[in-house]
Amino acid sequence: MIAVFSVNMAIIGIAVMIHYEFLHRITLLMPKLKIRHRFRIVLGVFLALIAHTAEIWIFGLSYYLMNKDQEWGSLTGQTDGSLLDCVYFSFTCYSTLGVGDIVPVGDLRFLAGLESLTGLVLVTWTASFLYLEMTRYWDGK
Repeated sequence: MIAVFSVNMAIIGIAVMIHYEFLHRITLLMPKLKIRHRFRIVLGVFLALIAHTAEIWIFGLSYYLMNKDQEWGSLTGQTDGSLLDCVYFSFTCYSTLGVGDIVPVGDLRFLAGLESLTGLVLVTWTASFLYLEMTRYWDGK
């Protein structure tokens, strides 16, 4: 139980730090750009999407590695256990889409639930961040 908690918290910690660093770097980059203000926002959106994708891949790699070790459980359903299947499953968890064609069994269920919560928090953080950037730079130019 302690190992499951510790590993899950480490994975979430990595995702949160990646997100923080991306948003921090975007904040530093925005004022230096010599482009129209509205394009700064578009660039911010694309960079935020890259951050979310990197975080999803972190979770996907975690599922892949944990799925190989039966002590953590497994992913069942329409999957062959490939890295891309694990990343696809991660996308459905992170975005809270929850398609259901791949199902976690065992301790992987906890990571799937925590990834959904983490995704919700990080997407909300991004929305708040982009709103603040828009109020700073959105002047129609």
